[in-house]
Amino acid sequence: MSKKSEIKLFNKWSFKNIDIADWTLERYINLTPVIIPHSCGRHNKKTFWKTKKVSIVERFINRLLAPGFMGSKIKGHKSSYHSGKKSHILRLIKDAFTLIELKTGKNPIQILIYAICNAAPREEVTRIAMGGISYSSAVDVAPQRRVDLAIKFLVQAIGKKSHANIKTYAENIAQELIAASNNTRQSQAVKKKEEVERIALSAR
Repeated sequence: MSKKSEIKLFNKWSFKNIDIADWTLERYINLTPVIIPHSCGRHNKKTFWKTKKVSIVERFINRLLAPGFMGSKIKGHKSSYHSGKKSHILRLIKDAFTLIELKTGKNPIQILIYAICNAAPREEVTRIAMGGISYSSAVDVAPQRRVDLAIKFLVQAIGKKSHANIKTYAENIAQELIAASNNTRQSQAVKKKEEVERIALSAR
């Protein structure tokens, strides 16, 4: 009997041997193997299912689809947002991951995980109200929220790069993920994370 074939993302990239650099995020980064990262929203309205049931690649893609985050137009569409055009985003992600592999020689899933770990803030500021007086205070960020914020910062950074930029959308995705995975200030997501932590430090 032939061995069962391995499930790979887009039949190209393996989910095996992916290193999560920040061990505190391991439980909240789902690396369940999928070929096409599209679960049709089965996790919707179910608490914590986005962590338990949805691949981290699909969570990143779903955030790219959120209205209001993107600044570039899809060719052939009048809308300035990617909302509802998941098949198009899937093709762009495949192109972006191919560029990442060509530029770095590494598994693009690993690059995405490194980018998320490097863009996840450890502290942020919250408002506390007591007796009619409110003040800012630094608080630790829960691991699941750290992953959520990291994906948000990455998507916002990609949106800014895509606005009035001659590069293709896939190139902007690849550029931001590579920069964030290297933890350099060329990444807007890493800069945003450092800004959030700096504000929290001043509010201690």
